[in-house]
Amino acid sequence: MRYNLGRVCVIATVSTLVLSGTAAMGVAQGRPAQPTGLYTPSALVLSVGKGDAASVTVQRAVTLSCAPRPQGTHPSPSAACEELRAVNGEFARLTTPQSTAKCTRQWDPVVLNATGVWQGRNVSWSAAFGNACEMQASLGEGPVFAF
Repeated sequence: MRYNLGRVCVIATVSTLVLSGTAAMGVAQGRPAQPTGLYTPSALVLSVGKGDAASVTVQRAVTLSCAPRPQGTHPSPSAACEELRAVNGEFARLTTPQSTAKCTRQWDPVVLNATGVWQGRNVSWSAAFGNACEMQASLGEGPVFAF
């Protein structure tokens, strides 16, 4: 019997490299390989405006991106992204009616808007309030619209 030791060494080396590569990707541990460079986009434009919903004049607006890391013109992007993650990007859950708030009944409407993408899905949300006091009472201390 003749053995070709050179060929056996090459096959063993290639097998070792392939197995170590799949182990590094997680396949050898029973997990599917996960891409490390891809992420689900989350990029939003948030605005606060005056007027009724049909004719809003934007007073302030910021950008907020939460993936791959919190950033944008929002003054507290990390805190805002954390709050949005807590409500799974459902902006309606950021506002709660406050019956105990002591606001005047002055009619000076304020409109909040959020437009963009949250974790890969389109977002187009708006909420109107009778005045800034009612808006603040509804939002509480949340950072998303604190700009």
